[in-house]
Amino acid sequence: MDAAGAAPGRRPLDPKVRQFLAEASTATLATHLYKHGIRQPFLVGVRPIGPAFDGFVGEAFTMRFIPSREDVEPLDDPYRTGNVLQWEAVESVEEGQVIVVDSRGDISAASGGDMLLTRASKRGATGFVTDGAVRDGHALAELGFPVYSQGITSTTRPAAFHVADLQSPIGCAGVAVYPGDVLVGDRDGVVVVPRALADDIAEPARDQEFLESYLHSRVQNGESLWGLYPPEQATLDDYASWCASRSDDRPHNNH
Repeated sequence: MDAAGAAPGRRPLDPKVRQFLAEASTATLATHLYKHGIRQPFLVGVRPIGPAFDGFVGEAFTMRFIPSREDVEPLDDPYRTGNVLQWEAVESVEEGQVIVVDSRGDISAASGGDMLLTRASKRGATGFVTDGAVRDGHALAELGFPVYSQGITSTTRPAAFHVADLQSPIGCAGVAVYPGDVLVGDRDGVVVVPRALADDIAEPARDQEFLESYLHSRVQNGESLWGLYPPEQATLDDYASWCASRSDDRPHNNH
């Protein structure tokens, strides 16, 4: 561990960048990523489990599944197959990281359940994301720990999957995820922000969130979209004046 408590080679996300990303919706982040050439960063079909959390920001800790095979995964006891990488992930994940599982979009067995995910939360993980399924859906829905999946199943992981490796590049719901990438989740789902772009898009995305909140209030009051959305200069000037009249931390000069 280094002085900041991170494993060697890990550069924790700047707290301000983390905060700004947390204040932006996945839709807004997807728009800003599009401007940087990233056309599909959203994990389509991966949904939050339960209403006990609003979202998360986390650095990817990756886990890759391959199909299980009978000579490798003994059938007598699914908890003692010898494939302990799933436990290793949970006991290695660091504060601020999110475990991301490449389940190949297969929901025939679980990527994790209540016991392992509770332990991950106690270690400081910010969430768990899989393009497969999870067990113990009712318990996870009440845990208050961000869990996203494509479904719920009671089938244990070794029935269908072998954990092949950790902390390697993976695909999750058709999106490439590299260790250290930044995942942001909200009630709609999860976007993957390439680590190299996180600093560049965080504050502009946060600022756009503020701007669109203002624009939405005007649309809600019956105004036409023409000139308002996307905003023309006169609308941006109105927004700047509105911001200047407020005492909160909304940007006063960025637009």
